[in-house]
Amino acid sequence: MNTENSTPKVAIVTGASAGIGKATAKSLLKAGYTVYCGARRVAEMKDLEQLGAKIGHLDLVEQSSIDKFVGDILAAQSSIDVLVNNAGYGSYGAVEDVAMEEARRQFEVNLFGLAAMTNAVLPTMRGQRSGKVIHIGSTGGKLWSILGGWYQASKFALEGLSDCTRNELKPFGIDVILIEPGAVTSEWVGIAQDHLIKTSGSGPYKAIADSAVKFYAGVEDMGVDAQIIADVIMKALRAKKPKARYVAPSTMKPLLFLRRILSDSLFDKLWNKMQGVPKSV
Repeated sequence: MNTENSTPKVAIVTGASAGIGKATAKSLLKAGYTVYCGARRVAEMKDLEQLGAKIGHLDLVEQSSIDKFVGDILAAQSSIDVLVNNAGYGSYGAVEDVAMEEARRQFEVNLFGLAAMTNAVLPTMRGQRSGKVIHIGSTGGKLWSILGGWYQASKFALEGLSDCTRNELKPFGIDVILIEPGAVTSEWVGIAQDHLIKTSGSGPYKAIADSAVKFYAGVEDMGVDAQIIADVIMKALRAKKPKARYVAPSTMKPLLFLRRILSDSLFDKLWNKMQGVPKSV
């Protein structure tokens, strides 16, 4: 059991109703953590509750929801050792087509809500001079993808936020770790496709949207089990000196390498071809 002075360590997982969040919560429970799981869909976490997790409603676009969720934990616990910022979604569609209200919501959930959740636990972590903050980013924080402008922007922004806060918090004994998953088998891709079709499935970007839907369907077929990402998260938690970033699965590393070494024009040409993007419409 993962304990310190015979007291189980306390972990929070956001977006624990499915996918990476649910798999991570199960892994933390197995490792002996006291696990608090938050999501909007509380009913989808009942299986985690049966395994011993504490579940509750959490909406990252509502500061009051964040405050209540973390406040309830602190009323029961004297420490918070791990925060896994997993909650997020992909708002896909041409940047021109996506309503600015939706674009702002994408950032509210994927970046500002994540930051607000982190800020809510930092006073406790600073006070205990220890803690690990795990951000679930994406290889999409390094690679653009067709019609993913606002989602990619939120994940690119998370890269910078993680770098800055990692160095701000290191003197307090707090580690900030960014996980960069590739395709994962979950409901995420289907939700992103629905957004894409609804937003750009007709109109001037239809041909590109049709190609994108086919590409993302193929990506979903190649997705890895969420447990693989959860295993990487647990590896990072066990490390005495965790890396700043972990890419998973490792099959994504060659593509990231090409992004680093190729010029923008060469990579665009290669990546457009791989995604089946039409040269003209």
